[in-house]
Amino acid sequence: MKTAKNRRFRYLAIAVWIGLALAVSSCRTAGTAQEEKADCRVQTAETENVLIYTKNGDGHVHDNIAASVECLKKICAANGWTCLAADDASIFTADKIKAFDVLVFSNTNNETFDTEEQKKVFADYIRNGGGFVGIHSACGSERQWPWFWANLGGKFVRHPPLQPFDIRVIDKEHPSTRHLPDTWKWEDECYFINELNPAIHLLMAVDLRTVKDPQKDTYPGRVFGDYFPLAWYQEFDGGRQWYTALGHKIEHYSDENFVRHLTGGIRWAMQKKHTQTEK
Repeated sequence: MKTAKNRRFRYLAIAVWIGLALAVSSCRTAGTAQEEKADCRVQTAETENVLIYTKNGDGHVHDNIAASVECLKKICAANGWTCLAADDASIFTADKIKAFDVLVFSNTNNETFDTEEQKKVFADYIRNGGGFVGIHSACGSERQWPWFWANLGGKFVRHPPLQPFDIRVIDKEHPSTRHLPDTWKWEDECYFINELNPAIHLLMAVDLRTVKDPQKDTYPGRVFGDYFPLAWYQEFDGGRQWYTALGHKIEHYSDENFVRHLTGGIRWAMQKKHTQTEK
């Protein structure tokens, strides 16, 4: 584990990044432990292939998973991507996982892999240029694996009660956020995350002044001033990662702005070369 001094340095780096960015910006579900081909378009040699992965370990399981998978299936179909939905970690073999252009961890939580070999397959996939997308509680996955935290961009700490709050859209050029207003009013669980990877590029941040939270002084306090990261992208350890902390409610997966947010994130993560403004 990193020292407290290193943590402070990392948090300070993220806080400085937020300040600079703000200144500049004035398909069918696998219901059992089996995989099923999603009802997407016919696959060709040029078609991107998406894994929609929803495994949860012991602990809280979100009731939004079915809605999220249905939403992601529709996104894939609309964009001509094939997809596979799975909630069984046995999908993580070298032969199976290499077929995918991006792995979408949709509301996974706690222990997401069953074996060390599965973890190795996942890490090797990323290191060989694979794409990763994390949605909402994916940040609570693999809480004992520091490499996974760095790959996602951070690790879940806690959230105050579900409530409306304001989101500051920091990056207006990225395909996952360019359709959004400068201030996006939203209702969700406001996730607070630590172990933030200083490599992340911030897309959105919650305005903490609009969040009712009696524990705010404990964490995050004033580490990030009046804002806290909610969505980001990065290129870490050979791969491409995109994460959004949003998406707690079932209704979110039929919200046009949120669906476009997810679509842009998946599209960015599956690209082999980074072009921030790609269409």
